[in-house]
Amino acid sequence: MNRRTFMSMAAAGAGSMLLPASNAVTQPAPAVRNVVLVHGLFADGSCWSEVIPRLQGAGLNVTAVQNPLTTLPEAVASAERVLARQDGPTVLVGHSFSGMIVTEAGMHPNVSSLVYVAARAPDAGEDYTALAKTFPAPPASAGIVFDGDEGRLNEAAFLRDFAGDLPEAKAKVLYAVQQPFQKALLAGKTTHAAWRSKPSFYAVSAEDRTINPDLERFMAKRMNARTIEVKASHLSMISHSDTIAQLILEACGRT
Repeated sequence: MNRRTFMSMAAAGAGSMLLPASNAVTQPAPAVRNVVLVHGLFADGSCWSEVIPRLQGAGLNVTAVQNPLTTLPEAVASAERVLARQDGPTVLVGHSFSGMIVTEAGMHPNVSSLVYVAARAPDAGEDYTALAKTFPAPPASAGIVFDGDEGRLNEAAFLRDFAGDLPEAKAKVLYAVQQPFQKALLAGKTTHAAWRSKPSFYAVSAEDRTINPDLERFMAKRMNARTIEVKASHLSMISHSDTIAQLILEACGRT
């Protein structure tokens, strides 16, 4: 499928993507008390620090996975170990690259629904890099630097393109805890697509400079997700933590 076809599909669905909860295309999720959060590239588990207390305040049991950022199978295994420890139905949430992990690890029997926050959402066996290339490259991609096989985002790109709507002081703290990723991680492909069989929710970052917002909209529509748009940078779970927490609560069956 070429870029023109992708854009035609996205345009055709533009009027129906942002549905109110009463018209959501997903089936109502059962009320659950467990949430597992997974971070993506250029980050660690602390990127969920604004969302976690909001979910805990609603009585949820919350765990943030420390993604090893080595290979996709190892990253999926790290999430699956946490999912196995949950005592019942669990909402699995992924940001950015970790949408790859959510798509694969979401097949775990404890997972009741999936939440994607400005995240990758590949189909089974799909080459995400090839898919992304059918849309204009986001500015942050030019800021990735490698030391051998270890990659990271340089400070200028991090502040401008990754965390552009955060106060500079807060963005610099997040930059300080950025975890480098291994180049091998980017070569991984999912073997399953949990969103094809489980209720899915997607938060598009309308001002994203790390993943093209039109690509996010395409993936959300393709998975038939309950979709919201947030006027935010790539880090909507920090700049708009209330909104992201509410979407997770909805996925938990707590409106």
